[in-house]
Amino acid sequence: MKNADKNIDTLSGGVSRKDFLKTSGLGIASLFLGIYFPASGQIVNMLSANEEEETGNIPLNAWIHIDTNGKVTLFDHRAEMGQGSYHSVPQIIAEELEVDLNAIQVSFAPGNRTLYGGQTTGGSSTIRGSYKKLLKLSATARIMLIQAAAAQWNVPTTECYAASGTVIHKPSGNKLNYGQLVVAASKLEPPKDIPLKPVADYKLIRKPVKRIDTPLKTNGSAVFGLDKRIPGMLYATVLRNPRMRGTISTYDASATLKTPGVKKVFKVRMKVFNTWREGIAVVADSTWAAIKGKNALKVTWDDSHFEHVNTADIYKRQRELLSSREGLVFQTQGDATGTIASAAGTHLDVVYETPYQSHYAMEPVNCIAEWKTDNTVEIWGPIQSPEMVQDAIAAEFGIPWQNIKVNLTFLGGGFGRKAFMDYPFEAAVVSKELGGPVQVVWTREDDATQGPYRPGISYRCEGVVADDKISALKVRLCGQNIGHFSSTDRSKPNGSVSEGFLKPYTKSIQHLTIADVPFELPVPVLWWRSVYASTNGFAYESFIDELAIAAGKDPLAFRREHLPDERVHKLIDKLAEISGWQNRGAKQGYGVAITECFGTTVGQVVKVSGNATGGVKIDQVWVVMDCGWYVNPDIIHAQIEGSIIMGLGAATMHEITFTDGLVDQKNFYDYKIPRIMDMPPVQVHIMDNEENAGGVGEPALPPFAPALANAVYDLTGKRIRKLPFDLNAV
Repeated sequence: MKNADKNIDTLSGGVSRKDFLKTSGLGIASLFLGIYFPASGQIVNMLSANEEEETGNIPLNAWIHIDTNGKVTLFDHRAEMGQGSYHSVPQIIAEELEVDLNAIQVSFAPGNRTLYGGQTTGGSSTIRGSYKKLLKLSATARIMLIQAAAAQWNVPTTECYAASGTVIHKPSGNKLNYGQLVVAASKLEPPKDIPLKPVADYKLIRKPVKRIDTPLKTNGSAVFGLDKRIPGMLYATVLRNPRMRGTISTYDASATLKTPGVKKVFKVRMKVFNTWREGIAVVADSTWAAIKGKNALKVTWDDSHFEHVNTADIYKRQRELLSSREGLVFQTQGDATGTIASAAGTHLDVVYETPYQSHYAMEPVNCIAEWKTDNTVEIWGPIQSPEMVQDAIAAEFGIPWQNIKVNLTFLGGGFGRKAFMDYPFEAAVVSKELGGPVQVVWTREDDATQGPYRPGISYRCEGVVADDKISALKVRLCGQNIGHFSSTDRSKPNGSVSEGFLKPYTKSIQHLTIADVPFELPVPVLWWRSVYASTNGFAYESFIDELAIAAGKDPLAFRREHLPDERVHKLIDKLAEISGWQNRGAKQGYGVAITECFGTTVGQVVKVSGNATGGVKIDQVWVVMDCGWYVNPDIIHAQIEGSIIMGLGAATMHEITFTDGLVDQKNFYDYKIPRIMDMPPVQVHIMDNEENAGGVGEPALPPFAPALANAVYDLTGKRIRKLPFDLNAV
């Protein structure tokens, strides 16, 4: 085997072969073949001539592991928080590898960027960022197993095929399972230019295969972060400043230390997104004892060095800035400002407001950390971004990221919150001080009042309609920019301002400007499902609707005219077809919106009607999604329905508000989320094509709020420009 020796001891990125085996949970006798390094796209053969070949487990690559008994383990390299990666990644691999999903084992991959590339679960990136290489890796492994069988039988490979974890010789009917072939296959050079199955030949992909994690979640065997236990583990909670950024002046832990079960109390300090936070950790032999001990603490906080915000003041200041500042221009073409100033047509100038929102995942934030004497750290928990956790801990403690092992559990929801590094970092700080393993648990009230939040944003939208078309569009948004919050350079615009805005609009609108008016507050903000598209979409697609009405045009036809793109036209035609748009009649409560998010375009039509008790009710939602290549239609349906219910809550029920720097909402009793009876009927259609895969978990959320608001206008003539609004008060 060419150049094998130089590849044996150290893998790309400096990870030793032995360390990889430890990290993966495989035996030291395991053999390598075809480890895929995402940064280079290279497949490298790594079998050592000195390995014990007849024992152990053989990973055919970082995602596929087959032992000599034929047991197949597939690794999910991303977090599973309900969106389906634990099933979808194996479904892709199983298709080309030719194994049965009900006969395999699935495990979470360890946090290792060298082997898996980026493992952050966000931006609906799991499938769209990995599917091509996963198909190639799986097909490569299958071909090598077939080659090994053909060599053993001394027959051409063209006479052999793979099915259900076995290789079969067609003329003779002889069979060998993968376990009988994996040692020989691991010695082969990976073939190049592997042909992949055409979509028409898929047996698993694009089929509504039942999720393999559903039984685990219904029989209680799925291990979430809060379920995880390790030997010698203690439990901790942390009391933090109720205004999120204050420091500790004094504290009295005497009553806390008398609480049964409490072991230790100490101050913790940590840096998150360039901001230092302080708190008091209470360590005990149970979570309940730690919570009781925390409640007994007496603390004097110093929060005099930052602004104490109030919600009404936030939006007042945003409106003032939008009326006086041009902002940081992210995108411009033509002369929108000049065209609007000359106003050679109907001129609209309106402001939309969207609220701060909490993530409110069903599983509160939690994490286990064990800081060891050799300055290595092991983390367990519901984590969306292993590499961000590694980098945060490494940077502050001055250790290599390779010293930090991150183990993923199931997540009871994430929505972007669990991609933040604060809670694993906090657990590492507590463990280091304690000198042993500890699980740090946030209460629901901690999660609600400490953030981070989706930022509240105001939008000033100006437009001119001439000759029944948009001649100029100018949008300025004002709110906390997540990119600026995490960076010291706040002088540059970024793509957050245009998320959700359909790119084909730029082909038809001659004069266009999109800008960000900087706005800063001492409130931690972070990604929330669909990120800025969740708020941008409301402003953009509500305003497009207003422009359509000003032009005297049908709102859906108006969008079609301004979106010169064949794929978008097909989506619009399908949306009109399934919703009966052309036959709806005037002022019947139909609203439409179309947004783009993470490579996927989604159109929605919402139908509302008058409620007998006052207000309006939602009768039906129609959804068309064009996500390109996809895996499992059932998972897509579930993600769309979940996005709509989350969008419904954000549009009509809940928000985060501030009074004197304190968050007003503490728990589900005052942050109302939709219940099952609030869910409207939803009809979903997935566009069938072979374009590059887009995201699925987030893109269906942004169009819901504007489609609903536009439907309310169609029925009542009342424009909704501020969220949330009360359906019963319209």
